[in-house]
Amino acid sequence: MEKPMKAVLVAGGHGSRLLPFTRYMQKAMLPLHRRPVIDFALAFIRRTGIKDITIIGNRFIGQIAQHVGVGLDGENIHYVIEEEPQGVAYALNLARPHVEGSRLMVYFSDNITTADLIEEVKMWKEAKEPPGCLLLGRSVDNPRSFGVGVFGENGQLIDIVEKPTDPPSNVAIGGIYLYDERFWDLIDDNLATEEEGFSITDLNKKYIELGDAYLKDLEDEEWLDCGTPDALLKAAKLAKEGRLSPEPCNIRSGDPMPQGYSKQE
Repeated sequence: MEKPMKAVLVAGGHGSRLLPFTRYMQKAMLPLHRRPVIDFALAFIRRTGIKDITIIGNRFIGQIAQHVGVGLDGENIHYVIEEEPQGVAYALNLARPHVEGSRLMVYFSDNITTADLIEEVKMWKEAKEPPGCLLLGRSVDNPRSFGVGVFGENGQLIDIVEKPTDPPSNVAIGGIYLYDERFWDLIDDNLATEEEGFSITDLNKKYIELGDAYLKDLEDEEWLDCGTPDALLKAAKLAKEGRLSPEPCNIRSGDPMPQGYSKQE
């Protein structure tokens, strides 16, 4: 019997790197060619078969709710507001009542990729024992700007260091993760011991310590942090070329069709 699998889409924060637009707009509603950023994030989640999605947003979450609505057929969409950014743990705990007890995908909305996790989510659902956590890695030219992996002699992931001055590798860890049902217990344990706040990397390092963290190499797939204007422009070009897909999404009357759009069943 499959375990329940849900998703948390984190779209909070001020979006300060995207001012002046984010002064009056939810950053996930900024356009990538013909669709907003959030459609590409939701499509990534939807293609894995996850139908229970909690969206965390800032004071402009009403813009997301107006666009996404109740979701597609068979979906459960929950909205929670992060009135002021107070860290990752605070934001995730806002979603806790909707997802606790399930295996999770946690998706930070700035991340846009041509990759998918269809097979991995299937494995997460079917695993009889808690499967740990799955991290996504990709080679980058500027590893000092990211959390990067530290690897042992046999190539296994043994640690993650945030924005190192002397990077141990050029493999950056992306902002889309799969977690098992131990997720909340491990967060609570970290919060009880951390004195300087909590980051998602702290949680990932705990899974690494337990020997339950796995890394998927994205190889030649595109991965963009759409938290900057330049990255948004690049992602929009990929969407125009049909390399990034917002499907499935809620196409309404009068909406322009996404590049390469195929009518959904």
